[in-house]
Amino acid sequence: MNPEESQTPEPIDEWLEQIEVQPPTDELPETPSADLELETEASDELVTSLTKETTAIESEHSLYKQASEKLTQLQQRSADLKAEIAELEITYKTLQTQVSVTQTALSQVVQESLSQLEQRKQALQISVEQLERRQERIRNEMRTTFAGTSQDIAIRVQGFKDYLTGSLQDLASAAEQMQLVQPVREREKPAAREAKPVKEQLEMPQLGQQQFQDTTKKIRRLLDQYRNQPDYYGPPWQLRRTFEPIHAERLSNWLFTLGGRGALRTMGSRLQNILIASSAISILHQLYGDRVRTLILANTPERLGEWRRGLQDCLGIGRPDFGPDRGVVLFEAATALAQKADRLVKADQMPLIIIDDSEEQISLGLLQFPLWLAFAPDPKTMKDRDFDDDF
Repeated sequence: MNPEESQTPEPIDEWLEQIEVQPPTDELPETPSADLELETEASDELVTSLTKETTAIESEHSLYKQASEKLTQLQQRSADLKAEIAELEITYKTLQTQVSVTQTALSQVVQESLSQLEQRKQALQISVEQLERRQERIRNEMRTTFAGTSQDIAIRVQGFKDYLTGSLQDLASAAEQMQLVQPVREREKPAAREAKPVKEQLEMPQLGQQQFQDTTKKIRRLLDQYRNQPDYYGPPWQLRRTFEPIHAERLSNWLFTLGGRGALRTMGSRLQNILIASSAISILHQLYGDRVRTLILANTPERLGEWRRGLQDCLGIGRPDFGPDRGVVLFEAATALAQKADRLVKADQMPLIIIDDSEEQISLGLLQFPLWLAFAPDPKTMKDRDFDDDF
């Protein structure tokens, strides 16, 4: 209770008791009417003051109620705020825990990534060091051996050879004419000796016999080498040009199916035919060495010139390798070629006869020798030739 509220009613109660205690009297007061008026005024003033005090007390009481209600609201608000603060504190602690866990996990991931990158870096450094050492070793080998300069020398030699080929074409043509005339001197002797080479040919290596089958693996290895690993700067008598599968197929057919004695259909180009013939010459030189002597038959000097240049380009041979007593001999007449092959057989040499596709017929005298390769002309080309001749 408010102390003011407990103290204010006491005078009023005492005054009311005083009024009730006085007994009624029938006697008129001795005081005059003026005193009654004064008392009446005093009582009115007292009532007015009591009314005012009551009104003030009621107003104070209403204010107290309002203050009490406001206090209750404030207390409730305070409790709500405290609850919210507690919830926020719990949330903050939860978030702080999650952040710490996330930071720990992130630091672990970063550490693992850094360790992996460090390992990869070390591995790459080791690989780089190995490659650098290998590079240095190769450079030292190139400096200390001939392998580093062989390519430049081969290029220079090839260029010089091409220069000689172009500048000596006229001289080569004259020499070829002289070579073709020499065998004519022996035409006076009849074919009485033709029977002896036929008997002696059994002693020559036959590509269809068992002794040649023993070298099949070596021949196939050479074919694979020409096709997969061409050596453009190899030694003389080794194929120096790109060898395609179709060329290998044609040459394998001539070696293994025909036994080194037969005709192949022309490739449509003399350069392609020369490439196949060059591969056959190269293989035979690998097997029998200098015993192999190549005899080329073509009906015009121009075609023989193409054969000479093609063989030089494909086999890396030079002008000294062409001649009557050299590795390659060129002929325009089949008779002269047969006589030369006969002499080579007697000298324990191995003649390889190659017939250009311009020869429409093959002399029977050439078929007695163990090694011969003829390029059969294309039937369409034959028709065009016949048409040109008739015209």
